[in-house]
Amino acid sequence: MNRQERIHAALVAAFAPQSLQIDDDSHLHAGHAGARTGRGHYRVDIVAPAFAGLTPVARHRAIYAALGDLMQTDIHALSIRASTPDEIRSRDQS
Repeated sequence: MNRQERIHAALVAAFAPQSLQIDDDSHLHAGHAGARTGRGHYRVDIVAPAFAGLTPVARHRAIYAALGDLMQTDIHALSIRASTPDEIRSRDQS
């Protein structure tokens, strides 16, 4: 299982998302100090009912917790967009 698959599996197990997109942006950071460690740069867009009632900071903390050791061993940078299904519906209706 590669890194992106491990990230996907951890987030699915923790949040049972309705939608999950993970993009590996590591190639955009070649030469960056973090890239030298071999850890990657990822962008996560996740939609899950589990985020209802959580502030953006709490959502990010929950995602970091779900990823656990991957944050220390595989991920150098993580960009997160975490939404509830209701928030997505509201955006779509705007």
